[in-house]
Amino acid sequence: MFDFLSDYDDPSLLGAFWVTVQLTVFSGLGSLIWGTLLAAMRVSPVPLMRGFGAVYVNIVRNIPLTVIIVFTSLGLADIFRVGMGAPDNFEVRDFRLAVLGLVVYTAAFVCEALRSGINTVPVGQAEAARAIGLSFSQVLRLVVLPQAFRSVIGPLANVLIALTKNTTVAATIGVAEAAYLMKGMIEKEAQTLLIGAIFAFGFVVLTLPTGLILGWLSKRLAVKR
Repeated sequence: MFDFLSDYDDPSLLGAFWVTVQLTVFSGLGSLIWGTLLAAMRVSPVPLMRGFGAVYVNIVRNIPLTVIIVFTSLGLADIFRVGMGAPDNFEVRDFRLAVLGLVVYTAAFVCEALRSGINTVPVGQAEAARAIGLSFSQVLRLVVLPQAFRSVIGPLANVLIALTKNTTVAATIGVAEAAYLMKGMIEKEAQTLLIGAIFAFGFVVLTLPTGLILGWLSKRLAVKR
């Protein structure tokens, strides 16, 4: 029943899932950094920064991820000739463009999750920090964000799990991750259900431990009010 897998052994099958893991890790780190900056903008006392953060989040969250990913390839690469440091290596270029698109999209959800955590921090703590002479950035970095992160580990875990599944969209621009290989296998083989089940199991293996570990951390590090 699994004889057809012999044509897709490492690095094809495992290699495709390894690309999925790399997409998740790099996009997750980028989204966390950019999403944190966006959250800081959204609570900033500067109206221009607050406005930019609000407009960015509201626009990006309402654009399909597929549109963003395709734009990074057709728009940035083909029209504006953005090479992402590897203009002659299309495999590397498309991978980096996919990471960029995933970061742009996922950061909006990271921002909103983190902003909800910021809102749980008592206002009195920020006022006390300002009273002793700390600037806005110091209050945010030393007082507010550490507590906010601890309170939103659960929601951030959900964003990370969604990101892992969203990496399948990278197949639309030719990134050889799991969904790209699955599409090729289904086109060549007559065992659609079996192939789908194999790849579904692969994604469960990737996402289930993440949810369990971060769920445990969420309970472990929860801020006691």
